[in-house]
Amino acid sequence: MKLRLAVIVGPTACGKTWLGVRVAHRLGSEIVSADSRQVYRGLDIGTGKDLEEYARVDPPVPYHLIDVADVREIYSLYHYQRDCYALMQELARRPPFADGKGPVLLVGGSGLYVEAVLREYRIADVPEDAALRERLMQE
Repeated sequence: MKLRLAVIVGPTACGKTWLGVRVAHRLGSEIVSADSRQVYRGLDIGTGKDLEEYARVDPPVPYHLIDVADVREIYSLYHYQRDCYALMQELARRPPFADGKGPVLLVGGSGLYVEAVLREYRIADVPEDAALRERLMQE
């Protein structure tokens, strides 16, 4: 069974998280973040994680794909899409989503992340080429 997905997107600081939390709370849903900076642990200032917003409702709204990568590691669009699809498969197996009730909310402002998920971009996991990087840095 495919997971039902609703999307809330918009520019920085327009209230996406605030709206997403209220919609998810009303629907008994969960939020999957689609933000290229919120994936990093420790980058709390300037990324608009608004983690306290998820707990302003009772019960708190579960959220995903925030604080999943260390700032020292490479976490590309490939990694986000892979993790998002794995998460969606997991969510689709449990209630209420397995019963076809309520969509999961994809909320964020990183348009490329949203598009990669919705349009099922085919992205290769390309390893880093240290020699090429060094050569380009010299130019």
